[in-house]
Amino acid sequence: MSLLSKLLINSAALWVAVRLVDGVSFTGDWWLLFVVALVFGVLNVCVKPVLMLLTLPFFLITLGLFTFVLNAFMLWLTSALAGALQLGFHVDGFGAAFLGALVISVVSLVLSIAVWQPAARAHGA
Repeated sequence: MSLLSKLLINSAALWVAVRLVDGVSFTGDWWLLFVVALVFGVLNVCVKPVLMLLTLPFFLITLGLFTFVLNAFMLWLTSALAGALQLGFHVDGFGAAFLGALVISVVSLVLSIAVWQPAARAHGA
């Protein structure tokens, strides 16, 4: 999957979270949501693996359920960085971050499958 399609999927997932979850808001111009998605993606690539390694005991004890907490933290971190960059994206607390991360995960999964299936068929997979 291309970087552009991942960026579009993240943008759509963030937009859905903004629309569905109280406490997740976006007040910037529509194109700034792409910048927020880029920030979210970069944080997930650079910071999340380090945090997963540091919190490995929690993952083992909770049989992987700590992933939900880490995803919420990543969304909150995106909000903090977006606020510093004045992008207009904000998450109001842990509950909103948790629900927002859950919505983003589900929407990203569904859209990734939808994008991957036609591409796989076109290439004969």
